[in-house]
Amino acid sequence: MEEQQDQYYEDPQYGYAPPMNYQSNEKADLLEKIKPSAIVEEIRNRLMGKELINGQWETIPELRGRALTRQGAADISNLMLAVSSQNVSISKLKNDEIRDRTLNIVRTAQRMCLKNWKEYGIKGTDQLYFIHQIVMSNTFITLKQPEGEGIRKMLMGTIAEQNIKSESSDKKRGWSLFSRR
Repeated sequence: MEEQQDQYYEDPQYGYAPPMNYQSNEKADLLEKIKPSAIVEEIRNRLMGKELINGQWETIPELRGRALTRQGAADISNLMLAVSSQNVSISKLKNDEIRDRTLNIVRTAQRMCLKNWKEYGIKGTDQLYFIHQIVMSNTFITLKQPEGEGIRKMLMGTIAEQNIKSESSDKKRGWSLFSRR
């Protein structure tokens, strides 16, 4: 443990942390910043008739008439989480796969709403269409997002850049013919 204390500084909140010159994995950092599931959290709250006010989700009385119950909003948003992940944002799906997956999720949402309409707080067909459009749009856009490999190319570019920086710093620390660099 003594050796580890020499290599690491003490952080009062987390204990021992890696040294300051520790290089984190750039790919993992970028993947952490890509959070398609954040929109699902927002959709869940909005389905319950809430709005974000000063950093807190608050129920808006005027929206209660169209709001889903907590169970309904949670079930619908959990269904969308299947396609709202970092893995999906860097996946490589074909148009047929995207269409089929989107339709399957939308059909499942419709079945869930019809079967559990009372528990979900559904009072009319307009709410069914509204939920359908939200699920369809979010699912389709999330699955289409990786098209053209934009995020994947960005990740690969960042990794390649990090490797070049690492290699050039290694070369600077090497030996020359006459002395250490």
